[in-house]
This record gives sequence, structure tokens and C-alpha cells, in this order.
Amino acid sequence: MSAEEKFQAAVDARLGSHIKRAEAALMTEKARVLRPFGLTVPQYAALYALTLAPGSSGAALARTCAVTPQSMASLLAGLEAKGLVERRSSPDHAQVLRTRLTPAGSALLCDADAAAKQVEARLSGAFSEAEERLLRELLGRAAEALRAPRA
Repeated sequence: MSAEEKFQAAVDARLGSHIKRAEAALMTEKARVLRPFGLTVPQYAALYALTLAPGSSGAALARTCAVTPQSMASLLAGLEAKGLVERRSSPDHAQVLRTRLTPAGSALLCDADAAAKQVEARLSGAFSEAEERLLRELLGRAAEALRAPRA
């Protein structure tokens, strides 16, 4: 067995490698379909999150989108410069900025989301309904196992 074959066998033996490859393929394809809209996957995720929770703070969006608060602040500044979001001071906390989609942001997201949904549909189409349910359950258990406190 060649060194390359040994390496590939070792990588294939690691569950994390399979999860990472699937995630990388998904993000690569979403990046490809979002590019014509001038959006990155994190920007799309932030816009989508704002449809679910309008008026969210940058910190809340960072948690939802699984990025650092600093990354989200930079991302939101870029979206604001493009006129896709607006940020206003919170009436409760002057230091907290509440973020909302602008009409232009809503319109762009509508089109971009249709493209992202097509990617998700292609992924779902690779599985039967029962397999997809099982995959969701297994991935949920995987995430939970890694969130559990270490003994």
C-alpha cells in the first residue's frame, strides 16, 4: 500500500473526515449559487436569520450563525454598506444595535434563498424520506455528543 493510500485509509477511518467533506461540499455549492447575488454564505445566513428574528443584536446573530461577534460586526458593516440591513440603537440599551433587513435586503434574500433552497433540495434528493429523517437524527446526536460535558 502506497503512502497516499495509507493516508487516505487513515482519513477515511475518521468519522469527522466524512462530516467535514459533506459540510465542505455543501458550503462550496451554496457559495457558488450565492455568488451571482453578491453574497457569501455567512452573509446569506445572517440575512436569513434576520427574517426569523428581526431586530436581533449582532451578538445574537453571531450565536445563531456560529461566528465570532467580531466577524458578525464586520459582516453586518458590509451588509449595511450595501444597503441590505439597517442598524439602530436599542431603546433599552444604547450600546446595542438592533438589525433589520431593508426592503432591498428582503428582495435580495428572497432570490438568494430560492437558489440556496435548490441546493438543499439536491441534497435531500440523495436520500429517501426515511434516510433523511435518520440522517437528521444521527447528525443531531453527533452534535449533542460533542456538546456534552467531558467526564
